[in-house]
This record gives sequence, structure tokens and C-alpha cells, in this order.
Amino acid sequence: MGQVVTAIHAQPVSLIERPDFHVIGEIIQPGSRVLDLGCGEGELLAWLVEHKSVMARGVEISSAQVRRAIARGVSVYQGDINEGLEDYPDKAFDYVILSQTLQETRAPLQVLRELLRIGRRTIVSFPNFGHWSVRLAMLQNGQAPKTKLFPHNWYDSPNIHFLSINDFEDLCRDNGFPIERRYFLSGARRVEKFPNLMAQTAVFLLG
Repeated sequence: MGQVVTAIHAQPVSLIERPDFHVIGEIIQPGSRVLDLGCGEGELLAWLVEHKSVMARGVEISSAQVRRAIARGVSVYQGDINEGLEDYPDKAFDYVILSQTLQETRAPLQVLRELLRIGRRTIVSFPNFGHWSVRLAMLQNGQAPKTKLFPHNWYDSPNIHFLSINDFEDLCRDNGFPIERRYFLSGARRVEKFPNLMAQTAVFLLG
């Protein structure tokens, strides 16, 4: 089993207000080959290029976001990660990042297997559906939760799979995915106890 990592060093505001980006920026080693899947506008990749001198590549399905990422000076192409990963050779990258995207994929298990094939290490972050605010919203209303963590209506949410930290760890155990490190966050604050109840976001480093 991996360990809960307790140290998160402050990162410049150029990583914007994404606590999981802070953790990912800390994990990535200088000079690494990095692939960011669902990279959005390329903020994280641009930071990694500037501060960690990585060889950065990105994939994003939104053409508008791809254009904005390219304008930042990072190499990003438009593609669907549900379909286009088989073209990458084994261990083509030192790190493959899937940040806040797993819950939006059609076949999460298939995507994770591909990430572990093409990356020597895989970093996965996701919002924790087991958080107490989600549980309370469902208990009070008896409806699909609409919270700060999950702000969308059920019919227009990009999230098609709702997973908790326990769910993800069960998946890794059942499929033999080795967990090297775990990071649990509530906002920017570290969560040490009862992460499945208290953490809003989880970041896992898989070997």
C-alpha cells in the first residue's frame, strides 16, 4: 500500500486556484516527458515547461481550449482520450496526467489501463463523491446532489461516473494498479483522517 503524503509546498499563483495542480507540480520531476490528457487550456503544462523544463504534450477535446493552449506555447492537439490512446507506444512518457477528467470518461477502467501502459507513472486526480457535503445533500433532498463540489444539474453535468476515494482504491486493488502515493485535499488544506468523508479532492500517483 502507498502512503499518505503530508507535505505540499507552496507553488506560484501561475498554477491558478487548483490545489490538485499544486500537488501535481510537486510530483513531476524536472526534465520529464509529460502527457496531460484533458489538459484544458494548458495552464499546468505551461507551468511545468517553465518551472520544471519538461517535454510537454497535451490532448484536449475542445477545439477552443486547444487554441488557447497553443497560444500559451505548449504542444496540444485535439483528440478524444476515450478513443485515441492506442497509438502511443508503451512507456512513451515518464508521467501521464489525468486531472479532474476520469469521471468524464466513458470507460474509466480502459482509460486507466492505457495510461499505465503509456506512462511510467500515472497521476490521477478527481473530485470525491464520498465527501460529507454530497452525502448530506442527498440525505436532505433525496435528489442528485448539487453542491459546490458538484455544481451541475444531473442532466447537464459533464460527470458521467461518480466515484469516491474508496471506489478508486478498490478499483486499483482489484486490477493490480500499484498506488505509490496518495494526497487528500479539502480546498488547499491537507486531509489526514477519514479522507473518504472529509476530502474534496484526491490525487493518486500510480506506478
